[in-house]
Amino acid sequence: MPDIIHLLPDSIANQIAAGEVIQRPASVVKELVENALDAGATHIRICIKDAGRTLIQVIDDGKGMSGTDVRMAFERHATSKIKQADDLFSLTTMGFRGEALPSIAAISQVEVKSRREEDELGTLIVINGSRLEKQELISCAAGTSIAVKNIFFNVPARRKFLKSNETERRNIFSEIERIVLVNPHIEFTLIENDLETLHLPVTGLKQRIVQLEGKGATHQLLEIEETTTLGKIYGYVTRPEFAKKGRVNQFFFVNNRFIRHPYFHRAVMTAFEPLIAANEKPEYYIYLQTDPATIDVNIHPTKTEVKFEHEQALWQILMVTIKESLGKFNAIPSIDFDTEDAPEIPIYDPSRHTPMPRVNINSGYNPFHNPHPERQSSSLPAFGWEQLYQGFEKEKQPFSEADGDGQGSFFTTAGTNQDHPETELYPEHYQYKQKYILTSVKSGLMIIDQHKAHIRILFDKYLEQIRDRKGVTQRVLFPEILELSAAETATLPSLMNDLEALGFELSPLGNYTFAVQGVPSEIDNVDASLLIRTIIGKSMEAESDVKAEIQEAMALSFAGMTAIPYGRILTSEEMLLTVSQLFATKTPTYTPDGQKIVSLISDADLEKKMH
Repeated sequence: MPDIIHLLPDSIANQIAAGEVIQRPASVVKELVENALDAGATHIRICIKDAGRTLIQVIDDGKGMSGTDVRMAFERHATSKIKQADDLFSLTTMGFRGEALPSIAAISQVEVKSRREEDELGTLIVINGSRLEKQELISCAAGTSIAVKNIFFNVPARRKFLKSNETERRNIFSEIERIVLVNPHIEFTLIENDLETLHLPVTGLKQRIVQLEGKGATHQLLEIEETTTLGKIYGYVTRPEFAKKGRVNQFFFVNNRFIRHPYFHRAVMTAFEPLIAANEKPEYYIYLQTDPATIDVNIHPTKTEVKFEHEQALWQILMVTIKESLGKFNAIPSIDFDTEDAPEIPIYDPSRHTPMPRVNINSGYNPFHNPHPERQSSSLPAFGWEQLYQGFEKEKQPFSEADGDGQGSFFTTAGTNQDHPETELYPEHYQYKQKYILTSVKSGLMIIDQHKAHIRILFDKYLEQIRDRKGVTQRVLFPEILELSAAETATLPSLMNDLEALGFELSPLGNYTFAVQGVPSEIDNVDASLLIRTIIGKSMEAESDVKAEIQEAMALSFAGMTAIPYGRILTSEEMLLTVSQLFATKTPTYTPDGQKIVSLISDADLEKKMH
């Protein structure tokens, strides 16, 4: 009987490894950019076509490779980062396993050009599905250019399960965002479909955050910093008043590597707990520098999970550091003088005479002097107090059987409509504490949440507008300036048609800024910029490729912002209209996101409460 266990060919082994390392085009971008960082690049250029399906190219001005190194880089477990096992516990570079390039080459067509500064000629190699097709000397710039074409061309099952271009593009941008936030000293350029969409010049850490999140972030960030024997913690958190309910940016970096760490996240939330609502979340950009020997980064294929040797101690230090910064902010609000719009402080000039401020006072004014005594019949001003009590003193009528079961005396104060006495005595609906609508039904007392009911009504209306493109635009006299983050700007094109269907009209101004030229006609006293950002945030949270789900998220955001608020007094006609429209919807008892709208207290329950 023949042996049944055999070694896999390298091409198949590489495809298996690619399944762990290369999950989508964003994974390729991450691996190639990290290699460029390890090569000492000062300017990294990323070119994308069709959200990475057709082309992913990373060009850097790093130290380049020799012909032998270029060829060896595509062999499995070939790396310049590790020479012995102990090196695994003292890593300061990004890529180190030697599986990224061979995994990429196994599922795509790769073209590499690289030249060292001291060499006259560079090297070109072309690999097609792990098979070397060409290697030759060429003339090229110092550094390395790697072009990855037609990802998953030989693994159709994997290519079929890629998401839509917008989703893949969003994932690419997320990977770039995590990298540029720890490398403000490096210039990055992103080119999508031959159009430059992102350019980040060399700057400081805070300004790099502002470059990505927009100028509005300048005054929201609060610096944190602490150095201990276990390492250094620094970065920025947003001020408590800027905490949000929706999607927020929350980043942890350890030794310049992005990580996810729920335990440390809890430390941040513990520091913010007394200052923000339970459903709000702060943004943070937190960096930890610690001895590489005290952490293990090789516990996950994507290296986004890290084990710490002194995890509990770091938790305490992180929480206390944030609390201290929040305490300083609450005690002494700070002014950032590093920004362009900081106030100008005049220079003191002792030679110039500064006059004392003068206050004009009328010394002859007497507040108790009445120049027209004939108009006043008493020593006190006549305010017409008696008019306030007109209609309060009426002939009292004793309670009689004509009042029915006694409910008439309760509802008599609800209105004074003499034309419809039945409405006066028995209104169909009653508003309780400007929050609930109470109405009598056959089986008991129905309680309707007025805000949630209006959300349900508006959701159906706005969703129909988006799908049928029936929104009515109201042009604004003075366009509002909308500043978005780089991530929000990257998401906006996929939502533009639906925003226009709602009634929004936006004009790009460049640098992630737009002018709001028109708004939906239904908007009344609503911040249009906040509404648009909320819609974009909901869409980014959805992480869906189904157009219908994105449209529903937009309609829900719009409905939530424009629905009747709590605290608004409703007329009988408004309550009647709200209830009628609510029960005309398909699902009147729950909001689109599953919140309860209607509650019923049965007659039997009422009887129990009365006995």
